[in-house]
Amino acid sequence: MSEKKIMDPIELKARTWLEERGVTIKDIADLVYYLQHKYHQNLQIEDCIENVDRVLSKREVQNAIITGIQLDILAEKNLLEEPLLSVIKADEGLYGVDEVLAFSIVNVYGSIGFTNYGYIDKKKPGILEKLNDKSAGCHTFLDDLVGAVAAAASSRLAHRAANTE
Repeated sequence: MSEKKIMDPIELKARTWLEERGVTIKDIADLVYYLQHKYHQNLQIEDCIENVDRVLSKREVQNAIITGIQLDILAEKNLLEEPLLSVIKADEGLYGVDEVLAFSIVNVYGSIGFTNYGYIDKKKPGILEKLNDKSAGCHTFLDDLVGAVAAAASSRLAHRAANTE
């Protein structure tokens, strides 16, 4: 398809902020591949990219991304009130709001997304390992959002394969 999709401002902002925070569509697609390659014999990275793009085209997903990234940015700039500022900057283990926001993405594509998300959140492969490094900025929300997009795209891929294979 040579036709270019015109993005609305929210989708454009979500995609731009992901890139500005060091996350590419390919990074997320690599996570999808990591989650799904054992189950799809002929899986290609292009299939993963397509599914990531489709997930990112959903308004619920875009809203979660811009909300979470904005909170990470505000924390980096010390523009949140205490004690929230310290909690987000430290990515405290008992602070689960970042995961709750990620669940809003995972919910879009069904229950398989929850298991994929839990697995990838625990393993932290690829870009998730980099985002989880506390020395590289505040990514309290971003790492969970990226994992959720990958889990949702994996779920979408699995559901589509079940209907075509």
